Amino acid sequence: MRTLFAACILSSWLLALVSRAEPATIQRRNSRVPQGFVTTNGRTFELDGKPFSFVGANSYWLPLLLTESDVKKTFKTMQEAGVKVLRTWGFNAINATELPGALESGLTYYQACPLPHAESLSCLQRLDRVISTAGEYGIKVIVAFTNNWVGYGGSDLYVNWIAGANQPHDVFFTDPRIIASYQSYVKTIVERYKDSPNIFAWELMNEARCLSDTLPAGPSCVPGSNTLLTWYRQQSDFVRSLDPNHLITTGGEGHFFWKKPVEYWFDHTLVSDYNFNGQAGEDFDHDLLLPNIDFGTYHLYPQSWYSELDFPGSNWTVESWGLEWIDDHVRAANKANKPVILEEFGVGGLQNKSTIYPKWVQRALDTKHAIMPWQFGELGLAEDGGNRIIKYADAINHGASPNDGNTFYINQTAVWDIFTRAAKIQNERSG
Repeated sequence: MRTLFAACILSSWLLALVSRAEPATIQRRNSRVPQGFVTTNGRTFELDGKPFSFVGANSYWLPLLLTESDVKKTFKTMQEAGVKVLRTWGFNAINATELPGALESGLTYYQACPLPHAESLSCLQRLDRVISTAGEYGIKVIVAFTNNWVGYGGSDLYVNWIAGANQPHDVFFTDPRIIASYQSYVKTIVERYKDSPNIFAWELMNEARCLSDTLPAGPSCVPGSNTLLTWYRQQSDFVRSLDPNHLITTGGEGHFFWKKPVEYWFDHTLVSDYNFNGQAGEDFDHDLLLPNIDFGTYHLYPQSWYSELDFPGSNWTVESWGLEWIDDHVRAANKANKPVILEEFGVGGLQNKSTIYPKWVQRALDTKHAIMPWQFGELGLAEDGGNRIIKYADAINHGASPNDGNTFYINQTAVWDIFTRAAKIQNERSG
């Protein structure tokens, strides 16, 4: 999801790391990982040799909380709902000019650019708290390293700081200086937590695409260029060289590059479908085959992706398109013989959620893969009296965690019960 988050570039001395941007040989995941680490067995996740099926939660805002009591409260609610895996951001950076305001507001940030590296990693103790508290409540954590979107930074800060103005978004995936800087930050995170069984997996990027919301794609990132495939391979091999035990995934939306992409009629014109024609840059079928990509991820937001088709009286429906999208990824996962996670999904409106989610969740359950709705909401947060502006429009409002329209809370019983029911089914399937 295009949540608001910031990532930036470390200082110029990191550019010397370019020559070390890629390991000489491809490492493979350790086949005998320590106790408590999640593994895969074909299309199944396993924990200590037993099946590990789950309903998870997305919460990008959890490391932004200031108080330990609110973090514990949130994990307690997740535990009671049957959540077994949390996905959150392992990034948040600010420009050096933003530093005074961040210090005044208590904003969590991990990098401040262009300060030296050692001075930049300021609030990792808050991420430490999230990861350690997750373990106390029996919850594993998926950590994403950066964001495709500009909110809270994202990859375009790397582009702007290192490559400079007037560069396309996709140089993030190809410029050796940017890759070295990204890898330096990734190394800091991975080495900090690589021995922790509380980590479920490392995620290379949230929703990588050829373009972003602020910069266009360049001519080197087009259907068939394999720009993202090459980057996924390079970065997954790099992470594996640092950590032989934890799972690695892309964090992608699951776009396809089919020889005969889907088409649809709109405004008397036959349109090639962006989700299937490779224009986004992903090639889900082939990305999933990379040796150090241990499982697939995909996201599901047809209401916003096809807003021109979603109108009263249309014979196109959000529900049916979502079911087909789930089936498409099941087929790809079966072919690759790897697990897949419906890692994000959302629709706006309580009525839509309560009628559409049961169908999507049941299809995911029937096809034996994990479910992580976007996004988990918590009530009764107490910091700053329950009202705090975090950044942008993100705020704790009367004790409620940030609400982007897809957020669901425990008092929305019709929606909440969908996921608690699914969690019970998944937990029964687990060892």
